[in-house]
This record gives sequence, C-alpha cells and structure tokens, in this order.
Amino acid sequence: MPNQVEEFNAYRSRMNEKLLGANNKLIKRIYNLDTNAYAEGALDVKTKELLGLVASAVLRCDDCVKYHLESARKAGARTEEVMETLGIATLVGGTIVVPHLRRAYEFWEALEEQEG
Repeated sequence: MPNQVEEFNAYRSRMNEKLLGANNKLIKRIYNLDTNAYAEGALDVKTKELLGLVASAVLRCDDCVKYHLESARKAGARTEEVMETLGIATLVGGTIVVPHLRRAYEFWEALEEQEG
C-alpha cells in the first residue's frame, strides 16, 4: 500500500525543485516570503502552522492542509490541538470544508502511523 505522506513529500520536493530551477524571480521571492512568514517570531512556529492550517482548510487547499499538518506535527502539535484547529476551520469555512476535514484527519493519521 502506498504511503501517502511519502508520496506527497516526494511529489512536492520534485515539483518545487523544478519550479525553483526555472529561476523565476517572482516565484523565488514568494517561496522565500512563505518560509520567513512561518519562522519563529512573536508567534511560535507551532501557532503559525496551526494558523496556516485554518487558512488552508478554509481556502480548501488539500496540499496546503497536508503541508501545514506535517509542519505543525514537526513543531510539536498534538492531535487534540490539530482537531481543535480543524474544528475552528470548519466553523469559519462552513460545511463545504468537511471533505477537506476528512482528508486532513486521514493525513494526520498517516503522519502518526509513519512515526510509529
């Protein structure tokens, strides 16, 4: 059975390498801005990743949801924190977010399984 976490990360890495390799100044600046926005600051990294998770769910971007789930986990987010965050996202975004909530939960479980 394919590992969805590994597949997602491999695809993301491969395509990011291609996009950044195209040497487009605007794309490189957007990637840099994104990286710096989620760095430690007045808010800790975990909080920023959870905020990114809410925005991604409300905007219905499954790739973004996966990215922020994994980043939040690496920053120390616990299942309870992620579920509360996804609850807020669903409240703000409405029932149209529910399919993304399902996929987010499935991906979170895959992250947990990967770590054993």
